[in-house]
Amino acid sequence: MTIPVHHRPSHAWPTEANVNITHIVILLVFACLAGWVDSIVGGGGLVQLPAFLLAFPGIPPVVAIGTGKVPSLLGTASAAVKYLRNSPVRMALALPVALAAFLFGGVGAGFASLIPTHVFRPVIIAVLIGVAAFVALRPGFGTREGTSRAGDSASKVVLITAIAAAIGLYDGLIGSGTGTFLAVAMVWALRTDYVGCAPMVKVANIGSNAGALVVFAYQGHVLWILGLGMALCNVLGAQIGASMALRLGAGFVRRVLLVVVLAMATRLAFQ
Repeated sequence: MTIPVHHRPSHAWPTEANVNITHIVILLVFACLAGWVDSIVGGGGLVQLPAFLLAFPGIPPVVAIGTGKVPSLLGTASAAVKYLRNSPVRMALALPVALAAFLFGGVGAGFASLIPTHVFRPVIIAVLIGVAAFVALRPGFGTREGTSRAGDSASKVVLITAIAAAIGLYDGLIGSGTGTFLAVAMVWALRTDYVGCAPMVKVANIGSNAGALVVFAYQGHVLWILGLGMALCNVLGAQIGASMALRLGAGFVRRVLLVVVLAMATRLAFQ
């Protein structure tokens, strides 16, 4: 059984795609897994975006990215609420970080539609392999507590805001692995462990997702019904994952992430 999905974007591409029910169910499962992974170690897009491209190869990657921003935004916001209850962020730092991520996430999304479709797949494969290598070579990253840099000095605010802007640009452009990149950068900048930096990571990721979603929606690159269905599953996974991160840490999930990332990279490469 198939369902016709009608879509009228601002650019010329097929306006109808046959979406198989089985593919939708599989995608919803991966959306839940993505929320789970993203809430703990970041990088849920590394699960969600390749799954979207594999399930619906006829849909342009820019639409997969745009639609994926709906579950990513809501799932990240859901996880952020749980983290912020455990470790509130300082508003003097959070506000510029969120604003920079929002603005540059929108800029990245604006450029995403200008990149030819055939360019996306090798870029995503390269990102998957790069993140897999990092996870494999640094198995203890983000699990050891450090000494957080005290205060919100001007240089610290500028540094972390610049990180949010740069990774926000990437998030709007491609998106896969944004949470992982943010976690790596924030652990280094804040001199803390993953759970300690998680609230700031979520603030930045909410900003970049929101900025990108605004632009993708304006361009007509969002399949809202599918995106909202994925969002419900993503939020469920995010809540479970955030609870596990606060209770158990990220070691087990990091190993799961490594397996999933390598499997997705291999599948995309063969395709």
